[in-house]
Amino acid sequence: MEVKLNNERELTEDELRSFKQADPIQEALMNEPCIQVTPNDEVIGPVSKKTCHLNSVIKEGMLHRAFSCFLFDKSGRLLLQQRASEKITFPDDWTNTCCSHPVYAVDPENTESKVKIPADWELETENQLGVKRAAQRKLWHELGIPASEVPLEKFVFLTRIHYKSTEGSKDGIWGEHEMDYILFFQGDVTLNVSANEVRDIKWVTQDELKKFLKNDDSKVTFTPWFSLAASHFLFRWWDALL
Repeated sequence: MEVKLNNERELTEDELRSFKQADPIQEALMNEPCIQVTPNDEVIGPVSKKTCHLNSVIKEGMLHRAFSCFLFDKSGRLLLQQRASEKITFPDDWTNTCCSHPVYAVDPENTESKVKIPADWELETENQLGVKRAAQRKLWHELGIPASEVPLEKFVFLTRIHYKSTEGSKDGIWGEHEMDYILFFQGDVTLNVSANEVRDIKWVTQDELKKFLKNDDSKVTFTPWFSLAASHFLFRWWDALL
C-alpha cells in the first residue's frame, strides 16, 4: 500500500551499511508507515519504521506511537519473548509478550484475514481501538495467536509511557523513541511462533520473573521498555488486575 511518508531522508554511509546487513524480511518491514506524534500524542503523519528508529533522527526529537502488550494465561503467568537475532533493533533481548507499532495505513496482506479493512484502522483513538487492533495483528504475526483468541474488548489499556533509548544496536545506528501504550490481556492462547520474529518464549510467575530479572548472566539482556515497566509498575498492576 502506497503511503506518502513524512520526513524521509537519505541514509548516511554508516546507516546504509547497517541497514543492508539486515535480514531481508526484517529489512522489508522497516518500510512500514509508523505514526509520528507530538509529545502530546497528536498525530503528525506517517513516517517509515526505518527513519523513526535511526538514532540520528531520534536525537532530533522524532517520536512515534507504539504499544507493549503483556499477555497472561488464566493461571496468571506472563508470556515473555526473546526477540529474534534477525531483528534490527534490540536483537536477542528478552521482553514482554509483544511490542510493536500501530501503522498509519494497514495493508490487508499483513493481517490474518487478508480481508480489506479501512486504511486508518489503527489510527482510531476512541477506547484505544487503533493500538488494540495493532496488538491483535502483531500477536498473530509474531506468535501465531489467532485474533479470535484475543478479542479487542478483552484488552485492558493501562497508561502511556514516553521513553527513549539509543542502544538498539551494537553499531549505535538504531534506537527507540516512543509513546508506548501499555496493554494487558488475560486468556489461554494457541501459539505458532514466527522464528524470524521470536527466538524463544517463556511463561513466568511473578517470582520466576523477579529471579530472571536479577540473573547475573551477561548474555541475558532485556529491552529498555520492559525494564522500565518491570521496575515501575508491572508487579503492582499484575496483582491488582488479575
